[in-house]
Amino acid sequence: MIPILTETSTVICPHGGQALLITSNVEAKVDGAAMLLITDRHPIAGCPFFTTVPMPCLSIQWVTAAAQTNLHGIPVLLQTSVGLCLNAAMAPQGTAVVVQVQQKAKGI
Repeated sequence: MIPILTETSTVICPHGGQALLITSNVEAKVDGAAMLLITDRHPIAGCPFFTTVPMPCLSIQWVTAAAQTNLHGIPVLLQTSVGLCLNAAMAPQGTAVVVQVQQKAKGI
């Protein structure tokens, strides 16, 4: 069993930008915090990524989630879920890094 991500989890881009974890889920909560779903898109603030031009990560699009734990058929996000950090051109800049999760509810 793997911890479920909620709005109180901490997720960053590979360059240190902070994801704003908001969700369309208003009913399923863990310790008062809404569980995140694979369909959620999370904006990223403060990504410093720069090559020859600024190319900061601006959002996370999740590509994997729980195989068996879902809310109305929509998979919830787990600590092991993979999210792509995208720039303004929707080009992947790396994968999201889950830094902190709640420990009470787990899924598979």
